[in-house]
Amino acid sequence: MITSRIPPVLTGSLLVASLSAPLLRADDPAPVSFGRFEYSGVDPRSAEVGPGEYGNPILTGFYPDPSLCRVGEDYYLTNSTFAYFPGLPVFHSRDLVNWTLIGHAIDRPDQLRYEGLRVSEGIFAPAITHHGGKFYMICTMVGSNGNFVLTADNPAGPWSEPHILRFTGIDPSLFFDDDGRAWVVNNDDPEGKPLYDGHRAIRIQEFDPKTMSTFGPRNVLVNGGVDLSTKPIWIEGPHLYKRDGWYYLSCAEGGTGPGHSQVVFRSRAVDGPYVPWGMNPILTQRDLDPRADGAVTCVGHADLEMGPDGRWWATFLGVRPYEGNFSPMGRETFLLPVEWTDDGWPTILPPSKRVPLKGATPGGVSVVANPSLPLRGSFAWHDEFRVAALSPAWIMLRTPPAGASWWSIDDFAGRIHLTPRGETLAGRSNPSYLGRRVQHVAFSASTSLVPPQAPGVSAGLVAFQNERHHYFLGVRRDADGLELFLEKAARGEPQVVQTARVPATTATLALRVEGDGPTCAFAWAVDGGGWQTLVKDADAKLLTTGVAGGFVGATVGMHARLDRSAD
Repeated sequence: MITSRIPPVLTGSLLVASLSAPLLRADDPAPVSFGRFEYSGVDPRSAEVGPGEYGNPILTGFYPDPSLCRVGEDYYLTNSTFAYFPGLPVFHSRDLVNWTLIGHAIDRPDQLRYEGLRVSEGIFAPAITHHGGKFYMICTMVGSNGNFVLTADNPAGPWSEPHILRFTGIDPSLFFDDDGRAWVVNNDDPEGKPLYDGHRAIRIQEFDPKTMSTFGPRNVLVNGGVDLSTKPIWIEGPHLYKRDGWYYLSCAEGGTGPGHSQVVFRSRAVDGPYVPWGMNPILTQRDLDPRADGAVTCVGHADLEMGPDGRWWATFLGVRPYEGNFSPMGRETFLLPVEWTDDGWPTILPPSKRVPLKGATPGGVSVVANPSLPLRGSFAWHDEFRVAALSPAWIMLRTPPAGASWWSIDDFAGRIHLTPRGETLAGRSNPSYLGRRVQHVAFSASTSLVPPQAPGVSAGLVAFQNERHHYFLGVRRDADGLELFLEKAARGEPQVVQTARVPATTATLALRVEGDGPTCAFAWAVDGGGWQTLVKDADAKLLTTGVAGGFVGATVGMHARLDRSAD
């Protein structure tokens, strides 16, 4: 049974407290010591979910482009991670509702090239498949390695080195047919010159699992979308399924923003021709008011699988916005049942109906989700750094230096130490920043640290969206003692927007950010004293893609930075 071999916690090479070689040189500033980190958030609708029901989304906070597969009674799901590392999380469930993070397919710094990537580049739209006792993960590394495939005997890992695939485009998906042949479908250029901006195609090519390569012609299955005369944009995220002698090709159409939708085609032959359903799309919210109470927008990029109740179910991405267009969580993972029409077409939701925020559970054997990483609803979470490995909640920007670590955990003292380095949040390298996903519109995050002793070092708490949009609530030592500052990046280089003096004798400084829809507040406390507000009504919209653009959700975490070279 595969489940019996799943380890209870991550133990990948990334997550050990110290790698084989230290990053700190003898003349470098000392690492900054951080204590307990706390995160809490409120989902105002989570209390409405009763017995026998589940709440949407099933994975909250920056878990986009879901793909899942079934192996016996077990389900495995993965998501896009863009320029964050470790990449390609692998979740396990028995009921499609309660999920536990069991590993990452990209957990070794040398597996892929992350250097120089913008935050919204990197790992796009993975697809997970199981065939012949082996797991396959196929994906695109935008801005770097291109398309690749990984394999594993155990979904918890280790996963193989990437096998680079020599074809263009994005969003590949693997399909293993009954006759033993395997196929790759993906988004690519249409034949000839594109007719308009966003004109794309879905192509198919045969795949050889022995050589981990594609071969033969790359034929076009879909040109543009359901109806080329309407100039559909960004046909992408294709998945193939087989049911009752029909091959079904399900794709996203309309781009991953408010015009997003899911459409379906079918054929009697795997390589076509494919005919679109006359009632497409099978899922969209594009014609509904995004400001309505409980609105979900941008839905699409669905993957279908048979549930434990014998029905088909769909996972897909969606956004829960405030004011119609803003969410610090980014795109999240939702779940809905699939209905089949009498003439054999799948449909998820009528275009006029809103995505429900709760529904009847798919049944099956429920599994208690990993309490160390809550994934939905209202919750409070903390890390006291009492184990020598990083919690699976922590992610970082791009890959750390090979063979070295800028963090270490003193599990006896309950402290984590971050080495200040010159890499910045505004750059395209790997700064000394550990973040966790923001999973609520209303959230709070706090930590404490020992103020840096050396001048030229800044350390503190970060709320991060991308290189050009973030906050850094930090402290640094100067000739007059300690300065607390709030640094803001909004469409450009970071600028200090507020400062305060901190007693030079401060032993422990606590820092906190509280988000509440369009505003956030930053506060500090000295040596266990009361909270003092530094900035009350900061702009929290810059932590959303509605302002920042791109594809990622916000993260909050700890950061240490070297502001000048050590003498």
